[in-house]
Amino acid sequence: MRIIDYLTDNPAYFIPVITILGAMVGSFLNVVIHRMPIMMERQWRQQCAELENPDTAEQPQEIFNLAKPDSHCPHCGHDIRAWENIPILSYLFLRGRCSGCGARISLRYPIIEAVTALLSAFAAWRFGVSWETAGALLLTWSLIPLTMIDIDHHLLPDSITLPFLWLGLGLNLFGIYTDLNSAVIGAIAGYLSLWIVYWSFKLLTGKEGMGYGDFKLLAMLGAWMGWQQLPTVILLSSVVGAVIGIGMIALRGRDHSIPIPFGPYLAIAGLIAFYWGGDLTNAYLRFSGIN
Repeated sequence: MRIIDYLTDNPAYFIPVITILGAMVGSFLNVVIHRMPIMMERQWRQQCAELENPDTAEQPQEIFNLAKPDSHCPHCGHDIRAWENIPILSYLFLRGRCSGCGARISLRYPIIEAVTALLSAFAAWRFGVSWETAGALLLTWSLIPLTMIDIDHHLLPDSITLPFLWLGLGLNLFGIYTDLNSAVIGAIAGYLSLWIVYWSFKLLTGKEGMGYGDFKLLAMLGAWMGWQQLPTVILLSSVVGAVIGIGMIALRGRDHSIPIPFGPYLAIAGLIAFYWGGDLTNAYLRFSGIN
């Protein structure tokens, strides 16, 4: 509490502190992005093995989670020491290479750390020392791994979307971002709207246009922002998807037959709507002459 009181009395220090915290969280999110799909795959394989042979449930399994094993180079097994794991700075000091074998370290790691730091700083600047900032940070930190995991594996883990759906409802129990009725209706409407689109598309074409994880992600966003922002999120996700999709095809010649995950577009649109949804809606109403 003393730290919070100090930051409240000295707001000039608040944004730098949150920026550093965001970079540290970004380093952890890199672990989540890499390990969570592997954890999910191992869990699925274990469950299948247990169905075929129940005796396998008693066999000890190798520990693999977000904490263990310790971070190491995938090429040579070199254990990452503390000074090699400082967000952004270690990458620059190591010149993007492993100190053990010299293998190149993906530029993605410092980029995610930097993006997390910048988005965290923006949340701190927007809301100041408040519960709104705490919630905004948690929402941001959840959307980053969801975006990257969906890009890599076309998965939106329930272990992220569902807890944060409930967290959004819990925060709005106290009216942090919207009233509870709007949050509950937002969660229901968010899920059902894409569920209806999914089944309509499948009945008409025989193909799956999106996954169930997209339903849960929109439900999560509805729980945080209320049903009023759902049209804005859906519209923005379409715009973001069109811009990014056209850009990828133009720059990289992406094959039109390769599916593009919808989750990242929802996540980006969700953040935009979270901060500027009301302003965008009011601007549209003024432009259209309705308001």
